[in-house]
Amino acid sequence: MSIRSRTLAGDQPRERLLRLGPGALSDAELVALVAGIEAEGRDDVAVGSELILECGGLRGLAAAFPEELTRSSGIGPAGAARLLAAFELAARATDAPTHRVVDSAAAIAELVSPVLTRERREKVVVLVADAANRVLRVVPVAIGGLDSSPLPVREVLQAVLRYDGRAFALAHNHPSGDPTPSVYDRAATEAVGRAADATGLRFLDHVIVAGTSWRSVR
Repeated sequence: MSIRSRTLAGDQPRERLLRLGPGALSDAELVALVAGIEAEGRDDVAVGSELILECGGLRGLAAAFPEELTRSSGIGPAGAARLLAAFELAARATDAPTHRVVDSAAAIAELVSPVLTRERREKVVVLVADAANRVLRVVPVAIGGLDSSPLPVREVLQAVLRYDGRAFALAHNHPSGDPTPSVYDRAATEAVGRAADATGLRFLDHVIVAGTSWRSVR
């Protein structure tokens, strides 16, 4: 192999990342590498760049739905899944709630707002806590909103028990910008409260966030 061919091979995004670290790659190169873009007859980095532009930047790309990603040439279901998984890992690393105490509705809202306000659909999460109300894990249990589908009470309790929780809180977002609880929100909260009492778990609160506002349902 000639010096020229070795240089060209070493200049590929994957090799450059391994040699210099991920900071040496452009946004488009990182997207192409994570998604495994393979567009016949087209440059994979160019496809990654177009995808970022179509989504309005990296924030838009992180919030994109799978069906939006797969509309682009070279991005299949597997590539879309890899991209969304990478963004989710980054979000979890940034928003890790390890052992934060949620002893009030305000504390719950402060913890979940960075996670839920970037969601374009309603998303319900469970904050699993120990006996001292220290958060062990934040677990998504439903997407689509309580008005469109009933809150999966069994999944809520299973999430708490799976992570050895003793207490828990619920939170979800209202993309409309209005945190006012709906009739469905209140009914779901009551159902979860009854189920928690029956299983010996403490149900701390149910908080709705909408932009910079929030409201307790209980």
